[in-house]
Amino acid sequence: MMFRAVLRPVRIVRSFSSCKSLYQDAPYVRLHPLLKKKVENIVQEYDELNAEAMTDAESGGFDPAKATKLARMSITVDNFARYRELEAEMEELSSMLSDPQLKAEAEAEIDSTKEQLEKSANALQTALVPQNPFVDKACMLELRPGVGGSEAMIFAHDLLNMYQNYALKRRWPSKVLSISLTPGGTGITEAILQIDQPGAYERLQYEGGVHRVQRVPDTESKGRVHTSTAAVVVLPQMNENVESAEEAERVFAPGEVRIDVMRARGSGGQHVNTTDSAVRLTHNPTGLVVSMQDERSQHKNKAKAFMILRAKLAERERIEKEEQERKKRTDQVTTTNRSDKIRTYNYPQNRITDHRCGFSFHKLEECMAGESKSFDELVDAMDQHAKTEGLKLLLQDSQL
Repeated sequence: MMFRAVLRPVRIVRSFSSCKSLYQDAPYVRLHPLLKKKVENIVQEYDELNAEAMTDAESGGFDPAKATKLARMSITVDNFARYRELEAEMEELSSMLSDPQLKAEAEAEIDSTKEQLEKSANALQTALVPQNPFVDKACMLELRPGVGGSEAMIFAHDLLNMYQNYALKRRWPSKVLSISLTPGGTGITEAILQIDQPGAYERLQYEGGVHRVQRVPDTESKGRVHTSTAAVVVLPQMNENVESAEEAERVFAPGEVRIDVMRARGSGGQHVNTTDSAVRLTHNPTGLVVSMQDERSQHKNKAKAFMILRAKLAERERIEKEEQERKKRTDQVTTTNRSDKIRTYNYPQNRITDHRCGFSFHKLEECMAGESKSFDELVDAMDQHAKTEGLKLLLQDSQL
């Protein structure tokens, strides 16, 4: 679904009312001047960066980060060049309408050109919305049961299976990094799923939050519908090349992380309670705690724990920055943060509802099976909502 280019900014941000007269009678859609100025700044930065890259190439140097940034910016630069061409065409066609001899020719072309111009404006607006800094990262999903006892644990396990199946059908490499099963293996008390696909974080970033299920549990003899919840946290996979525990430790300052080793508990054969293989990390500045005991090797558990700790700290920092930016704004608008009950899974009605964007459809079974087409439909709705809200905030920030 494509959101319309901003023709009357007053509808989004009231303080833009003074600009309304400039656009309310416009014969075609145009970018708001503040957004247009932002694009012009990007074009200028692109030209400067491209000149630097050419100089580097002449001297035999190559900066991968600079090349990646140029590749991303080139999309916006090309879209803006096309937008300006179409804008000039629309101005010419509009002027032709007043000429009786040229009016028929202009009318034959104006609708098509107007549609192309709107698509170009939409593409530019989407590119201007600030992106999450971890969009290119692989990700980890941390799942825990919430309210609802054993049924919540079963639902958390169902969500884990859903994400695993989705990754499988997208051909994304994934593995369960850590899991604590309930007796009988039908539920989980905690699990971490690692998806080693660059860009997976961008696709699944809005899965974070409280998921609510409404269904009749298998243990319910009277057929009553119960409500349970499970919490999902989406973490970026940081420093993927750091594999050893020693390398992972060097990322932190001395004394920043307390390391406790202990004997593993639970199933695990002869190594359980015989070696100090379990590891618990405590990040002293924040109080974050990460425990790992899935591997028989203490070093492997430590490396895994440090990887998860880095991811949690990175996500925590991102959220804090977003909160700081949000506090600067004078008007409050709907956001896409981890609010409670982001989504409801209603089994009796075979319906899933995302409460953040209002999207609802009757494809619960397909989604829970990880069918990529149905799950993508759900994710796309939230992604579109986030982009629309991001554009509103962008316009709001532009006038501060």
